Amino acid sequence: MKKLKLGVLDQSPLGPGEDASRALRNTLALARVADRLGFARYWVSEHHNAAGLAGSSPEVLISAIGANTSRIRIGSGGVLLPHYSPYKVAENFRVLEGLFPGRVDLGIGRAPGGMPLTSQALRGEQAKANEARFEEMLKELAAYLEIGEPLPPEHPLSGLKATPGVRTAPEIWLLGSSGYSAALASHFGAGFAFAHFINGAGGQGAVRDYRSHFRPGPLGKRSRATACVFVFCADSDAIAEREAAAMDLRLLRHERGEYGLPYPTPEEALVYPYSEWERERVRDNRNRMIVGGPETVKRRLEQFADGYGTNEVMVASMMSDFRLRVRGYELLSELFIR
Repeated sequence: MKKLKLGVLDQSPLGPGEDASRALRNTLALARVADRLGFARYWVSEHHNAAGLAGSSPEVLISAIGANTSRIRIGSGGVLLPHYSPYKVAENFRVLEGLFPGRVDLGIGRAPGGMPLTSQALRGEQAKANEARFEEMLKELAAYLEIGEPLPPEHPLSGLKATPGVRTAPEIWLLGSSGYSAALASHFGAGFAFAHFINGAGGQGAVRDYRSHFRPGPLGKRSRATACVFVFCADSDAIAEREAAAMDLRLLRHERGEYGLPYPTPEEALVYPYSEWERERVRDNRNRMIVGGPETVKRRLEQFADGYGTNEVMVASMMSDFRLRVRGYELLSELFIR
């Protein structure tokens, strides 16, 4: 197996007792750490009306991250295209590419990133129409970025160009947690990132199908695959397990629709009176995580990458203390990068 490349997916979480401003400052601080430690990519997510996550505008965050780093690739994990005009997304990322040429990734998702009321606020009457024409939106985006075929003469926006007219274009990825996104990525030539941290089953098959059906297209010329997984890496298995217990409770609350509650502390998780059904849900959700000290994480992360047939993995870490998040990435760098 080739040397494993690691990237970071940062959802800008609000830890216990933290506000959104602190979470965003932590994102910039962690990006500087990842850049210094040699991580390959730093992606930020898009969530709306989410009390525990501060990242609602990836384009703005990417700009700030780019100004705070010098080497690492920076991007979206991802921009939720059905909410927006493909033309405006193209302009945003051409500006980013002009500022940070050769470093920008445009990761695209099709999930709402929030509740139906949020989708209505973002898209208005276009909500259902944009979902139905997602593939057409991808073609339009490629045309505006000048990496795909121009819009045909009969198209009402034919000839329109997205500015600024920079020489380079972002690397395009489609993000998903199902085979549908993999099929789209292979058809359009995009990279494919499977969200294992959302769906812990079926990702390996989706990536295999992506590779076997890949063909060059308007969004790229070569296959590129990665998978994103929750990783709780600490100086010992015990510390990592304590931190993962807080995520166990957080995921359980989300499954019950309790999105407005603050991030649980490890202390809360350790005394929570789980029912047998809830314990079964915790066991199932652990398929979305890699938990342990350095040697445990090294072994399991290598097995994870081997299962996906990829030499690149995106790591999402949500510890209760920012210092523990930083320490986790330092350990990962010692294991795989330095």
